[in-house]
Amino acid sequence: MTGTLVLAGTPIGEIADAPPRLATELAAADVIAAEDTRRLRRLTQALDVQPSGRIVSYFEGNEAARTPELAEALAGGARVLLVTDAGMPSVSDPGYRLVAAAVERDIKVTAVPGPSAVLTALAVSGLPVDRFCFEGFLPRKGGERRTRLREVADERRTLVYFEAPHRLDDTLAAMAEIFGAERRAAVCRELTKTYEEVKRGPLSELVPWAAEGVRGEITIVVEGAPDSGPQDLGPEELVRRVRVREEAGERRKEAIAAVAADAGLPKREVFDAVVAAKNAAKTDPSEGK
Repeated sequence: MTGTLVLAGTPIGEIADAPPRLATELAAADVIAAEDTRRLRRLTQALDVQPSGRIVSYFEGNEAARTPELAEALAGGARVLLVTDAGMPSVSDPGYRLVAAAVERDIKVTAVPGPSAVLTALAVSGLPVDRFCFEGFLPRKGGERRTRLREVADERRTLVYFEAPHRLDDTLAAMAEIFGAERRAAVCRELTKTYEEVKRGPLSELVPWAAEGVRGEITIVVEGAPDSGPQDLGPEELVRRVRVREEAGERRKEAIAAVAADAGLPKREVFDAVVAAKNAAKTDPSEGK
């Protein structure tokens, strides 16, 4: 018989939020793969649990190398418990590779549902939560970060990001430039912890606040793009949307078709706007900058 891979959610702050099953799984697992074994030790002590299985580290630096070893243990019948520092494994944390390896071998994968910074931030943000998309961490380099933001500039669903505190002000400034200064957002800091704080407002107000210095674990929730009708989209806006898609890697023909579909316009109208802008740029080079 093959074993079972258990993905276990751990508290994102308040230890009392640990799901009741977590203690049982920690005590019974044959192998516990932990992102940080020291934090695992503190967690088991807080829950008054004595693990009986083998404990191994499983973090970004050794995830690829250790996955085959854990997959073999699963194939041999072991119950492997995967925990990360906080929240659900594989959500911007180690886990995906091991889940994929288990699925490939037809090994059972289950979960102990637990706290999630993504859903917690959404719930307290005050922004629409009926439709959302999780974008994880943005690239560290400014140019790559801006490119990634341009890809979702017209996304109408609420956006959720993780970010390091020392990059927060730069990220919010880039969001204000690309999404619009008045786009609403919420910066959720230290969720469920002693110094929990949720700062809400337009991006234009959040940028100077973040520039003063923010500490702790950060989750950013950003309002989706407004649902603009065809009457709101002039030629310049149509061209901008096509350029955003092209910069994200789409071919011009595909970008024009997508923009036309989103705006409810004939493809020819968007195509004509792009051609006119191109001709204007040839006449006046400054128009293309």
